[in-house]
Amino acid sequence: MTKKNRETQAGWNLENTYLQLPDTLYTCLNPTPVPTPRLVIFNHNLAVSLGLDAHALSGNDGAAIFSGNHLPEGAQPLAQAYAGHQFGHFTILGDGRAHLLGEQITPSGDRFDIQLKGSGQTPYSRRGDGRAALGPMLREYIISEAMWGLGIPTTRSLAVVTTGESVIRETILAGAILTRVAASHLRVGTFEYVARRRTSEELRILADYTIQRHYPSAASSDNPYLKLLQEVIKRQADLIARWQQAGFIHGVMNTDNMALSGETIDYGPCAFMDTYNPNTVFSSIDHQGRYAYGNQPYMAAWNLSRFAETLLPLLHPEISQAVRLAQDAVSEFSPLYERHWLNGMLAKLGIFNCEEEDKSLINELLKMMQENEADYTNTFVALTFEKNLDTALNGKTEFQQWLEKWQARRERQTQSKNESQQLMQAKNPAIIPRNHQVEAALEAAVEKDDYSVTHRFLAALENPYAHCPEQAEYAVPPAPSGIPYRTFCGT
Repeated sequence: MTKKNRETQAGWNLENTYLQLPDTLYTCLNPTPVPTPRLVIFNHNLAVSLGLDAHALSGNDGAAIFSGNHLPEGAQPLAQAYAGHQFGHFTILGDGRAHLLGEQITPSGDRFDIQLKGSGQTPYSRRGDGRAALGPMLREYIISEAMWGLGIPTTRSLAVVTTGESVIRETILAGAILTRVAASHLRVGTFEYVARRRTSEELRILADYTIQRHYPSAASSDNPYLKLLQEVIKRQADLIARWQQAGFIHGVMNTDNMALSGETIDYGPCAFMDTYNPNTVFSSIDHQGRYAYGNQPYMAAWNLSRFAETLLPLLHPEISQAVRLAQDAVSEFSPLYERHWLNGMLAKLGIFNCEEEDKSLINELLKMMQENEADYTNTFVALTFEKNLDTALNGKTEFQQWLEKWQARRERQTQSKNESQQLMQAKNPAIIPRNHQVEAALEAAVEKDDYSVTHRFLAALENPYAHCPEQAEYAVPPAPSGIPYRTFCGT
């Protein structure tokens, strides 16, 4: 069988509509070949959903494609240009170590970007080597797939290959390439890049492309670009609320890391909280706590304001009117977020409707959790199954008083106690990708070439709401430590 026939059999159906955009927004170039690619982890279920033949891609042919050594039929690789506010400071950026192969058209007609991360230098590398290390690529694979299982909009991971070469960071590390699947890689920073160039026609083309790709109904609106802004705000309000409900901390919410599709993107120094504290920061570079757990909604609003600024030339010919439209749209983020957050937190408590005092009920619980260093995920699981002995709040007078208020609140709704518990089981995960479990999986893979720990972990995370015995070992919090857990950007 010829190589082309194998590709066709593998199910590749690639286009690259990004090439329709002005060529200032990308550079066409191929990935840099690697010496000995080896496929170490492959997402069979995701491959099938994309219309790919998982069996055909699970061996050497897949390793060659997912390393960039061989391009599948239809691939038109490019690196995207974009900018971003990084910790509040504007910078010109771009794909410094990534290549977009194209968009896979699925059997149902959906379109997904296929991107290689760690695939070599580009014009945007800024003195970087264009490569990635195995540990960070596995981290993104694990966390992004865990987010998918939790029901949080996210980019996904199709494969990780080792490259057979080393990358030099603080130490010498094994090189790897991640294949990322996304609704698109359009970012707030993409618009910032075009806006800085002050070319209104390029801005309009990019906005029209974004509408066509993600918000087609906006095209028929009286003001399509205002509608685009409003729809992006809606999706981000829902996304950030879901992060907060799950205890997820992105770690580096720069504007280049906010996807206009509403997906979580770029898993660098990300992590999940164990004990509840809104001031939690894991990122080693976030010295001021800009992107702490409790600040994430505010940072999302800040990023959206930067997006709104880029659209001003399209919103209205009169700048004062454009500013007013933008401000009005961005002002809707906070109430939208609050509504999503409140409804989600009430569901975690088995409450179907909303009463005036419900926010106070939630905040009282969170305050007790913070004061008593209670585990965020396990406290809600304990409430779900009425196992209050399992929480750090057990025996506290104020907790007993809170329980009585909570039970009285649930009795005021028409749904039964059993229905309430079913809702809680569906909204409170038994497990999250706890930091010590993630580190154990990475250590086994990186230090011992043992991927069995990762595979077992991923299997448990696939349905975090199963509440089955097989998940019990992953629900155990880490042992107390005087050393704070730190994460690092995925270099």
